[in-house]
Amino acid sequence: MMSQIRKASVSRKTKETDITIEINLDGSGKAAIDTGIGFFDHMLDAFARHSGYDLTVKAVGDLHVDGHHLVEDAGIVLGQAMAEALGDKRGIARFGEARIPMDEALAEVAVDISGRSFLVMKADFYAPVIGTYSTQMTKHFFESLASAAGINMNMKVEGDNDHHKTEALFKAFAYAMKRATVIEGQEIKSTKGVL
Repeated sequence: MMSQIRKASVSRKTKETDITIEINLDGSGKAAIDTGIGFFDHMLDAFARHSGYDLTVKAVGDLHVDGHHLVEDAGIVLGQAMAEALGDKRGIARFGEARIPMDEALAEVAVDISGRSFLVMKADFYAPVIGTYSTQMTKHFFESLASAAGINMNMKVEGDNDHHKTEALFKAFAYAMKRATVIEGQEIKSTKGVL
């Protein structure tokens, strides 16, 4: 039923970062992640495994400043790679949602691969960092990704442990995207005829 190979490879190089991301939406969840930020690697690995997407991320950046530029640009490149792999989005379910618990935390994510980006996130973090990863960057990563991919995302998480909350968000995003990108037919699911 699939008419295209849903893979992409996108690179972005600036004075601050050098990032290459390869994605296969019809993979088996294989991941090779190297960003220099251990917790961020862990989150991207979890995203790949739970979405079923094959994902390779090679990222270097000005981590002597902090992780902001690298995480932001990784979101941009991943969003661009997703958009390229999806092509005209013909046949996809378009909408996806997931509720994922992790110990005391519960994350809920709903996505619409509409071509129009928007992010609503309700998440409060107690600590400024998890390892060397800034908790502020969770929202900024998803903002960057949503903008580059043209995805409408509504995300929220509750809990006490920042590691659990962040990981639950990434896993819920993975399952929501997995469900939204399933091929269900041949049509584009929009009254406009385009997504």
